[in-house]
Amino acid sequence: RAIVSIGAGHGNNSCSFSVFCLMSQCFIQLLKIFLTVSSPQHQGNASFGMSVFNLGNAIMGSGILGLSYAMANTGIALFVILLVAVAIFSLYSVHLLLKTANEGGALVYEQLGYKAFGMPGKLAASCSITMQNIGAMSSYLYIVKYELPIVIETVYAVPILTFAFVCHPAILPMYEELKDRSRRKMQGVANVSFLAMFIMYLLAALFGYLTFNVHVEPELLHTYSKFYKFDVLLLIVRLAVLTAVTLTVPVVLFPIRTSVNQLLCASKEFSWIRHTVITVSLLVGTNALVILVPTIRDIFGFIGASAAAMLIFILPSAFYIKLVKKESMKSVQKIGATAFLLCGFLVMIGSMSLIVLDWIHNASKSEDSQANGH
Repeated sequence: RAIVSIGAGHGNNSCSFSVFCLMSQCFIQLLKIFLTVSSPQHQGNASFGMSVFNLGNAIMGSGILGLSYAMANTGIALFVILLVAVAIFSLYSVHLLLKTANEGGALVYEQLGYKAFGMPGKLAASCSITMQNIGAMSSYLYIVKYELPIVIETVYAVPILTFAFVCHPAILPMYEELKDRSRRKMQGVANVSFLAMFIMYLLAALFGYLTFNVHVEPELLHTYSKFYKFDVLLLIVRLAVLTAVTLTVPVVLFPIRTSVNQLLCASKEFSWIRHTVITVSLLVGTNALVILVPTIRDIFGFIGASAAAMLIFILPSAFYIKLVKKESMKSVQKIGATAFLLCGFLVMIGSMSLIVLDWIHNASKSEDSQANGH
């Protein structure tokens, strides 16, 4: 394969378009932070368009930087098939989640878990949300670790794509905020948002891959930095990414802290000491994770195979099977949800097994290299 004009100048179309996608993501992330901090929330007052925007930026995150790497390890055809499959599966799980919320009478993920399976269900939902958000926060800080000094193999492709489409903890709060809400209207919001993010992900991955081919690294922006060291546009993008991910960390920290509080101290009154201890512990733990984990690919892979698989496949289908009583287990809907549940376990166990095997293999290679070096 030929590398498409690496370092051939600033007129590279694939490079420019992929950088444009990254710049668009930075703008959306910064706008999300601004809206989260400055805009008052009015229950049931969000328009269809604003709900589409909110869900779109809930979907989009640091996972976009690993998609070109996934494409480089699967090829364009298999990547597109996997991207379409994950997008469809994610939409189906949103459908199950919305229907379960109506039947179960709860618009909070943890409450659905409690109504379905009691404390174990609440624990599973809380732990999955916490892991997913810690993974997101770690990936943001890892980008800072990569980019600050200079102002993701096939087994990782499915977890990376799964990580990139997780927005399910945000579905129910947005459903609650939707003006004149109905399940059909919220499903329409999800359809438009997922289509928009599917196109953005595909284009960003495609043009990043066409620019660097097999030389693309787990973090796309870091790859650009190696070939275009003094490019002004990339410097602007790098600064925008650093600003966006740094300011997004407190926003992502909020649901983790809330989930920990709900899990451990739900019946207790607010305490600044407890609030501070939880915040500091989470930040110290996440920073230690970022320092110790050798590559952002491991974060995308592990969280995508565990927490993201739980939030997209396993929990929505399990809640649906347990809480939607009016449909028998022999109905098409329940059979579909059961198949989706089994598919989720297959994805999680298969991906985690391959990732662990890859870690063991890499560790063995590293030991052999050190032994030979001595």
